[in-house]
Amino acid sequence: MRRILEQPGNISQWQALVAEAEELSGVQLGEELESYLVFTLMRYLRRPEMAQRILALDFLEAFQQSHPQRNEALRDVGDQCLLFSGLFPRRAERRRVRVSYYVKLGRSAYQNLADSLTKTADLFALLAEEFIAAMDTLQAIRVLGHQTTGLLPVQAYELWQDTASRQAYAELMRQTGGQPVLVARSKKPNCH
Repeated sequence: MRRILEQPGNISQWQALVAEAEELSGVQLGEELESYLVFTLMRYLRRPEMAQRILALDFLEAFQQSHPQRNEALRDVGDQCLLFSGLFPRRAERRRVRVSYYVKLGRSAYQNLADSLTKTADLFALLAEEFIAAMDTLQAIRVLGHQTTGLLPVQAYELWQDTASRQAYAELMRQTGGQPVLVARSKKPNCH
């Protein structure tokens, strides 16, 4: 992975990395989503300032902007949520939110974008629908780089419970050596 990061302009290496990560994570994104993921990785590779953004605020502010700027802002929020949940899941811990927070926010940004576009609406609707598979692919890229997914055991469990992420499930099994079991969430009692 280091070789690719040193040469960010080499599309074929990024495509090969994404394809290998898809195989490892057991997902098939399809050509359109693979391409989008490759170009998103290339676009954000050298943008450390994205880590300073408050994505929920960016999401809300997008709706205050004119149509072209709103669409760009929503795409940025969706892309950054995808990258945070896939490549930098520990950011959620530092911000005291679940990784699934980024999943929900990113899916919502992509779906709002799909609802407001005509030409590329299908792509963004697909991104909203396949967000988990794309996130799992990004987490597999970390594994290919001889790292973990970056998820702590509790994060892996929450992400698997909240989203049915295959990669989170595999990471949870790897870290604990056990078979995870979903626990039903208790409902708050009705107070009369």
